[in-house]
Amino acid sequence: MQPAASEAPPRRGLVTLCTVLATLMQTLDSTIANVALPYMQGSLQTTADQITWVLTSYIVAAAIMTSPVGWLAARYGRKNFFMVCLVGFTFASMLCGLAQSLTQMVLFRLLQGICGAALVPLSQAIMLDLYPPAKRGAAMAMWGMGVMVGPILGPTLGGYLTDVYDWRWVFFINLPIGVFAVAGLVLFLRDDGKRSPLGFDWTGFSALSLGIGALQLLLDRGENLDWFAAGEIKSEAMLVALGFYLFIVHTWLADRPFISPRIFADVNFATSFIVMFAIGLVLVASSALLAPWLQTLGGYPVREAGLLMVPRGVGVMIGMMIAGKLGARLDPRLQIVFGIAMLALSLWEMARWTPAVAVSTLAWVTALQGVGLGFIFIPLQIIAFATLPARFRTDGTALFSLVRNVGSAIGVSVTSFMLAQNTQILHAQIAGTLTPFNRTMQSGGAYLNWNAATPAGLAALNGEVSRQALAIAYSNNFLLMFWVTLPAAFLVLLMRGSKSAGAPAAPVHAAAD
Repeated sequence: MQPAASEAPPRRGLVTLCTVLATLMQTLDSTIANVALPYMQGSLQTTADQITWVLTSYIVAAAIMTSPVGWLAARYGRKNFFMVCLVGFTFASMLCGLAQSLTQMVLFRLLQGICGAALVPLSQAIMLDLYPPAKRGAAMAMWGMGVMVGPILGPTLGGYLTDVYDWRWVFFINLPIGVFAVAGLVLFLRDDGKRSPLGFDWTGFSALSLGIGALQLLLDRGENLDWFAAGEIKSEAMLVALGFYLFIVHTWLADRPFISPRIFADVNFATSFIVMFAIGLVLVASSALLAPWLQTLGGYPVREAGLLMVPRGVGVMIGMMIAGKLGARLDPRLQIVFGIAMLALSLWEMARWTPAVAVSTLAWVTALQGVGLGFIFIPLQIIAFATLPARFRTDGTALFSLVRNVGSAIGVSVTSFMLAQNTQILHAQIAGTLTPFNRTMQSGGAYLNWNAATPAGLAALNGEVSRQALAIAYSNNFLLMFWVTLPAAFLVLLMRGSKSAGAPAAPVHAAAD
């Protein structure tokens, strides 16, 4: 039986520590691999767009498996399910560190995402059960630090481990944390004793999983297979259409669908859902692009690149803290518009970066981006659930996590293949102007360093052309994300104010990975 609210469970402090560590481990892995991607690319012998599958496979698996977490925990018991997921996540992390090919890495990251999807929501539920209502505010603050510190610490720790040891240690670091957390929870966490015979809409879940999985494969492999010229891409496109068609039809006709369509009758929720998808498109993509930009164009060592990504995470934490304080005093819609403006401004500035950009500029622009994200997520959750009927809140929180993760995966895939494609196109365009009749190439330092008549000069010239093409391609990607973000501010005009919008109506999960 679950302990009474006034009864302190044995070794509650240790259980709290282990639960927060489980949360930290999952959120840490959302960013720790970013700075190590260029090193993984060389070790696993992949292209720049293929190595992003390491990110997208994890995100998609976590997105799909977030939905049945509540049912699985109720069916098999929260402690049992939590232990299985925690052990599986730790084991999958070790397999990722031992991977010898891209195929192995993607498969192991899928397993890691499947097991990690439940860690954040279950750890939050455990923390709420551990503490009586009077102490839950402090408990959620401790839990929230694990949620926020993970993404902030990830790039720095990943850069340090990659620089001092090897990129594989960004996954091996999970072993001691996982073993300690598992041991403490097995010994001291009480089983809640709940088992539920309630069914789950596996038909709707399977159709949605088919659509999302096929869409991700299409986006990840389309660039390498020349898109719809390949039979595989055509097949995946048909599976995307089939999966989403079956999901929509089943949702409307089933007695107890996986997600009730009536949830979208609430204007605030429906609009917030679209805004969350738009923000999800740039949430992880901007971070995934920043890490290789710092190393390939900025010329920063991996450890310094990790440190330069810290201001973004700190900005997220500051933004969420301020937004939380202002929640009862300021209209959430104004906070969302302010956050979108800050995010758009940061992306506009990033589109103007050159390899010579100052460190101070890097710091304040990425910090501004983090503040903007922090100002978006908390108010967006508040306004989304302010007018939503209570019976839809569970579905609503699951949908928000799903759409954020799906948007993030799509954003990473699209920006990755556009980076690869635009770099090739721009390289050809720039090289086409460098003819023997170009007077710029006929004298001075250009002639001495980039003389195409010599093998060394030709190689140096090609390297500089590649560098310039890559810099422009990165700028185009940041500009694309700017144009994706900006229209979201106009959707806020469709949202309605509410007297209940001053306080959260539903639990807020890890929002800004």
